[in-house]
Amino acid sequence: MSDQKRSVKEFFSYIRAGLPAKWLVAVALVLSLLETAASLIVPLFARDLVDQLADGGLSTGLIVFLAVTFLIQTVSGGFSYYILAYIGEHIVAHIRQKLWNHILRLPVTYFDEHESGETMSRITQDTTTVKNLITNHLVSFITGIITIIGAVVILLTIDWRMTLIMLSSVPVALFVLMPLGRIMYRVSRKLQDEMADFSANLGRVLSEIRLVKSSNAEEAESDKGARGIGQLFTYGLKEARIQAIISPFVTTIIMVVLVVLIGYGGVRVASGALSAGSLVAVIIYVFQIIVPFSQMATFFTAFQKAMGATERIQYLHELPVERLQPGTDITGEGLRFSNVSFGYRGSERVILKGLNFSVDPGEAVALVGPSGAGKTTVFSLIERFYEPSDGSITVGDMDLESIGLEEWRRSIGYVSQDSPVMSGTIRDNICYGLKGDIIDLHIEGALHQANAYDFVHQLEDGIHTWVGERGIKLSGGQRQRIAIARALLRDPSVLLLDEATSNLDSESEAAVQDALRALMEGRTTLVIAHRLSTVVDADQLLMLEDGMITGQGNHAELYQENERYRELVDQQML
Repeated sequence: MSDQKRSVKEFFSYIRAGLPAKWLVAVALVLSLLETAASLIVPLFARDLVDQLADGGLSTGLIVFLAVTFLIQTVSGGFSYYILAYIGEHIVAHIRQKLWNHILRLPVTYFDEHESGETMSRITQDTTTVKNLITNHLVSFITGIITIIGAVVILLTIDWRMTLIMLSSVPVALFVLMPLGRIMYRVSRKLQDEMADFSANLGRVLSEIRLVKSSNAEEAESDKGARGIGQLFTYGLKEARIQAIISPFVTTIIMVVLVVLIGYGGVRVASGALSAGSLVAVIIYVFQIIVPFSQMATFFTAFQKAMGATERIQYLHELPVERLQPGTDITGEGLRFSNVSFGYRGSERVILKGLNFSVDPGEAVALVGPSGAGKTTVFSLIERFYEPSDGSITVGDMDLESIGLEEWRRSIGYVSQDSPVMSGTIRDNICYGLKGDIIDLHIEGALHQANAYDFVHQLEDGIHTWVGERGIKLSGGQRQRIAIARALLRDPSVLLLDEATSNLDSESEAAVQDALRALMEGRTTLVIAHRLSTVVDADQLLMLEDGMITGQGNHAELYQENERYRELVDQQML
């Protein structure tokens, strides 16, 4: 099956999946048919009106019927348009919701390989392209088809010769439009890819605008942006060139058909083979065919764009999501790594090599070693952002992969050196990801334990203070304590602390250390620390070098037995 045929099939499968109640679709079609029928009757009344005027008379009943027909056409047209537009919006909302839910459940490996701006473009720009087709063009296309068929049938009864003259232009138009459509499909796909790349670049730059300015990188980013804009400009012009052929070509065919019909119709009226009213009716019907036919040219272009967008959306839908199988809550169980190795997909480099260690319930274990040794990767495997390449991780006597993912992550509290904060209020961030309503008393309890109560209530709006994008209005120490309060409120059984005090001043560090001690009490804890003074009291230390454990024991044992650990401690003491 060709890419285009596959995209067409996928597009209509999306439409079927997003349709609202069937009765609503039926009502919309009935109203559309009613509007079309009324519009098709109008030229027949116009024929009788012209013929009566030519004979010197005018029927009152004809005028009443004409007025009622116009009223029916207007009312049914308005309602049918709104209902069809509602159906279109419902379909697109369904596509967006399904796509957004799918993206949220994609594994971390997808986000490692794709920039966030590119993904945003798929959700916003590609779905907008589909929305534009459905709401702006598909409605007029459906009613236009009905109008054309009805008008052609009536024209055949009025004068079949003139109808055949008009229909002879259709194969000519299709002969030119079909190959142009295939070109438009390819160009629109490339344009959407370029738009996704451009959006990805915008997201990258805007999210790190402080780095851009502090590095005087405005000019370099301006040049990079200019190249992206230039590519969009190029593909936009290619689309315009195709459209520049399609639009005048369709207009020319319409004008030629009109001139031929009026000339031929005039001759038939002069010979008495056709009445003047019938010629007027034929011309009105031709215009009723011309308008939807010209709209079809626009629909044709929009349809090709939507096919490219559908293909990109389908690509995302086909990516496998994380397995959120249900399971039981895990509390008070130990954690064991058995011969665990790991390397990123598509890379030959092995990050972790045959790790073997265990963490008993309630024990504090510290991972120490130089940067790049694989400490953070251990945490990523525990959180199941990645699966081990070899070996297994077990919790108690259960394999980690057999535990429900949602339940497992609910049992983990994670505090990192970055302490990510979402745009919103302090309350939003402390309660982030928790289900149900959280009462303020519980939040205040968590703030007290996290040494954050005083600074939060000194803020103008307290826990309802807006923190800004990525928590920019809070200091590093404040963000850390908010992250600790969030972890406390989750009441996790396993605690992961990744350099939780590495970027703080001494005063903030003391406050955060007190909060961490409260958080660690009674919990199974794994700590990553470059500052070894913060982990000397850990029950067990693991020395990681180049993805391997080269030493294991408490501080005194490691200092005595592991030369590399002794060097790190002595360097920090100096």
